[in-house]
Amino acid sequence: REKPVVLCGINIYICGSLQGGVNDEITLTAYIIIALLKIPLPVTHSVVRNALFCLETAAGEKENHVYTKALMAYAFALAGREEKRKALLGSLEKEAVKKDGSVHWQRPGKEPQVDLPYYRYRAPSAEVEMTAYVLLAHLTTQPAPSQEELSFASLIAKWISGQQNPSGGFSSTQ
Repeated sequence: REKPVVLCGINIYICGSLQGGVNDEITLTAYIIIALLKIPLPVTHSVVRNALFCLETAAGEKENHVYTKALMAYAFALAGREEKRKALLGSLEKEAVKKDGSVHWQRPGKEPQVDLPYYRYRAPSAEVEMTAYVLLAHLTTQPAPSQEELSFASLIAKWISGQQNPSGGFSSTQ
């Protein structure tokens, strides 16, 4: 059921299933700013400008959830805010799970599952989503991503491709 939410002074309706396991104003603002920038509304539009200001204020907070950081990094990438994008990606890299030549992110407190002999574990949808947002943040930059960013992005893409189900799709709420 949709519920009204006020984000940075804007009345909007958000469906509860689009929250990726995080339910706070900053995460929802990041979702909305990504959607507005993809329309595309210009960064100079008052709604976009005000929402970006809210995200910039929140970006420096230490207690941001990894999912929220991933969304904010992508939002800043779309907005062309390179310093904020790079700072968030640097923070996210410190929280990355680097295993078997791939990179991904998992929710705090979630223990990774082990692969069994005849069963291959696939990550929960929120982890696939946040890892995909980090990948998008790495690849959405002007000028084009550096060779170092592309190399790191390939490690992320490797993990994401390993999460495909037998039909080629992914577990996701999106």
